[in-house]
Amino acid sequence: MASDAPKIVRRRRGSLDRTVTWLVFVAGLPAVVAALVLLWREAYSFEVRWTVATLVLLAWLGALALARRSVARTLNLIANLLGALREGDYSIRAVAAQPGTALGLVMHEVNDLGHTLQRQRTEAVESTALLTGVMAEIDVALFAFDPEDRLVLVNPAGARLLGADAEALGGRHAHDLGFEPYLAGEPRRLIQRAFRAGAGRWEVRRSTFYRDGRPHKLVVFSDLTRTLREEEQQAWQRIVRVLSHEINNSLTPIKSIAHSLKRMVVKHPDMPRAAEMQEGLTLIETRSGSLGRFLRAYAQLARLPKPERRPTDIAAMLRRMAELESRAPVRLAPGPDVEIQADQDQLEQLFINVLRNAVDATLEAGGSGVTVAWRRDNGALVVTIEDEGPGLPDTSNLFVPFFTTKPNGSGIGLALSRQIAEAHGGSIDLENRTDRKGCRATLMVPVGKTLR
Repeated sequence: MASDAPKIVRRRRGSLDRTVTWLVFVAGLPAVVAALVLLWREAYSFEVRWTVATLVLLAWLGALALARRSVARTLNLIANLLGALREGDYSIRAVAAQPGTALGLVMHEVNDLGHTLQRQRTEAVESTALLTGVMAEIDVALFAFDPEDRLVLVNPAGARLLGADAEALGGRHAHDLGFEPYLAGEPRRLIQRAFRAGAGRWEVRRSTFYRDGRPHKLVVFSDLTRTLREEEQQAWQRIVRVLSHEINNSLTPIKSIAHSLKRMVVKHPDMPRAAEMQEGLTLIETRSGSLGRFLRAYAQLARLPKPERRPTDIAAMLRRMAELESRAPVRLAPGPDVEIQADQDQLEQLFINVLRNAVDATLEAGGSGVTVAWRRDNGALVVTIEDEGPGLPDTSNLFVPFFTTKPNGSGIGLALSRQIAEAHGGSIDLENRTDRKGCRATLMVPVGKTLR
């Protein structure tokens, strides 16, 4: 039906042209006939009669052609204006139309229509720019699929989640991306899934929107892992503060009394079982001091300050960290020159903790060394530290405070490292290597426009 509309408009225009022509013809016909009759009834010469008759007919036909041309020109002008509006050119305006006339009213309405459409397009462009900016800034992965389940829109967070460029993802089928289960079934659900950007727990929401009159599907992935982790960290921090306060209130007098009793035993060596008492008091004093240091280490979780960001050269930092570790060779793979805005002291502490663990595991298994590499990946800095140790039997509790697999470990290093990484908007993961025996630690920090 829409395809017939232009034909109908052309017919009406042609009909209007013919109607105006016939009206001018009929309006002038009586006057022309009367003039010719009067001309032939009077006693004029043959030359005068034919000359006057020719002039009358020419004037009549000229007025007829002029009227038709004026109507056609006006209609063509209106058609061109409307055609320009249809093509999106809102800068053309009609001028020189006499106000107060029907034609002037039509031109005025066409101009107002152009102003309205131009304002609406400006608002649409601004709204689109705002929506694009919001989509680029939010830390939620958005994916839009057409009715054929092909990806038509993805925001930067979604591209980072899949570890690919947004342009390369365009047009790919949901089956290829592994998103088919999320385009059907419950519109809201919780899933546990590993993406290229990392594994975690996600909330998946699906909704429908229309574009060009066709239903599209919008799939939103919200990372719940970080939120749950922050709640977990806050809970541990509260526990540590309470334990530190209560235990320190008891440790201080216990240590002081043990030290005083130990001095009394030293002054009276002839006391019964003096050696055993001195040994026991020494153990109490030593363990009290160790427990105090233990609690002070955990207190770092509750007192970690916000990062003070400043330009940090990653390559130079990693070289310094490698030189500090002398127990086993630390090899640095070639990497790009990268400078990011970060808290240098906190990142150094993170790398010290992870490198120490990697070297300990390598020495335990008799490996040859540790390999450190870094690269750029979709606006993020990715640092990998690979050891040649025995690997990880279980990775579920590695970042839990108080948990350690080392006989003399405190269980604070990895928990603090993860807190530092997340304070910089990044993440740190540990996994067993697939190429050989050992473990791989991967630090990912988004750097955006600060990456050079």
